[in-house]
Amino acid sequence: MRRLRELLRLKYDAGLSHRAIAHACALGLGTVTLYLQRATAAGLPWPLPDDLDDATLEARLFARPAPARDRVVPDWRLLHQELKKPGVTLALLWQEYRAQYPDGYAYSQFCERYRRWARALKPSMRQVHRAGEKLFVDFSGKRPHLVDPATGEEIPVELFVGVLGASSLIYAEATRTQDLPSWIGAHVRMLDYFQGSPAIWVPDNLKSGVTTASRYEPEVNRTYADLARHYGAVVIPARVATPTDKPKVEVSVQIAQRWVLAALRHRTFFTLADLNAAIGERVDAINERPMKITGVSRRALFEQLDRPALLSLPRTRYELAEWKPCRVNIDYHVEVDHNFYSVPYQLVHERVEARFTQATVEVLFKGRCVAAHLRLTGRGRFATQVAHMPRAHRAHAEWTPSRLIAWAEQTGPATGRLVAGILERRPHPEQGYRACLGLMRLGRVHGAERLEAACHRAERLRSYRFRTVEHILINQQDRLPLEDPAPARPALTHENLRGATYYEEAYADTPDDREAPHPATEGDGRGV
Repeated sequence: MRRLRELLRLKYDAGLSHRAIAHACALGLGTVTLYLQRATAAGLPWPLPDDLDDATLEARLFARPAPARDRVVPDWRLLHQELKKPGVTLALLWQEYRAQYPDGYAYSQFCERYRRWARALKPSMRQVHRAGEKLFVDFSGKRPHLVDPATGEEIPVELFVGVLGASSLIYAEATRTQDLPSWIGAHVRMLDYFQGSPAIWVPDNLKSGVTTASRYEPEVNRTYADLARHYGAVVIPARVATPTDKPKVEVSVQIAQRWVLAALRHRTFFTLADLNAAIGERVDAINERPMKITGVSRRALFEQLDRPALLSLPRTRYELAEWKPCRVNIDYHVEVDHNFYSVPYQLVHERVEARFTQATVEVLFKGRCVAAHLRLTGRGRFATQVAHMPRAHRAHAEWTPSRLIAWAEQTGPATGRLVAGILERRPHPEQGYRACLGLMRLGRVHGAERLEAACHRAERLRSYRFRTVEHILINQQDRLPLEDPAPARPALTHENLRGATYYEEAYADTPDDREAPHPATEGDGRGV
């Protein structure tokens, strides 16, 4: 205040300019002007009264308006929940507040008092999550276990935890491992529990969710991204080693460890289904219990905030699909799980992607599906679609044993019988296709009449071979008349020929064949 008194003296006694006063008092020119304006507005006389002390001078010069104690204080808890709804801002809430209470706080005081109230919340609740916007998922570091009923051995399993951002509704279940099928299956069951899907999923950087972790360009697992696309969501992984990106799930994992795992520590479970049934009961109790900060249960907030904003579930549940990069082989097939599936032959040597589920195999080229097959079982099997073949291969594939025989019978009955004989004498009918197609070529070269005659001669020779027919035609043996088979010779009769019934007659009266004399030595007494 001494500087203020000096400032007034230099102005009214010395009559100096504002700039000179500012230089003499080491003050800014604007400050000097402001102080003199305040002195004039406060009606301070000069010289100042002797009984005017520094405190009174400061109070008159820098008078503050009395606080308005009759202003209505908003319900900050309600406003905090309203901010989670899509499109709601502090400016909109302030306008609604002033419309109801015209003498209420101005906008700046309204925002300042809300932020002061929000700073008293837990650090994990400082983030404002929009309704239906984010889902946080993670595995718990502390794991439950099953007991082998045969050996009594403890088998550790995993605890999957998910939580919605706005309502903090928790979902938890036990899975065998953290592998991709367990990760995907837990998400599908969790979304069924929520009866909808948030727009953004925030996982940790485990391999089942993120193939390549990066602060700036993380690479999401292809199957996980396919799952999110099926439910209309997008995956935005948390930054590596940054738990503050997902505080909701960090707290929820801690709650699950304390109020689920710890509560079930004295119970023994032999199957995963029994364990998950008990976990579900504990999770439902957590969701129904009022929270200390807001005084409202997670379930109530879910019904109020998240449920109306969640994306509707698709008509069909997601079926686990795996992806594999492939290169199309020269036979226009790709290999998936030791079996082979055709693609359009124009894609030979191209790089494609195979998406395969338990029932189907899809092949995609530059994001477009170019082939779809039923998945084969076993190993080394082929699934080939005729539309994928070149024209020449397609014509060859259309031949079947019945079609070949029908064609041959158009040439003649002998040709039909020869073709049927060729196919019957092969371990697999396909092995005789080339020979049958060779006969077709011979028919075009030599004519149907000669081919029929040649096949008739080959049939007479009992030689069901393409080469036999070819030799007959080349040597023009088909033009020779067929000789009738020679008649059977009459049986010769002679006294020295014993015939088929000789031994039957000779031994008919012999009691034991072992004691009967040899016919050649009977009666002459000579040895053999």
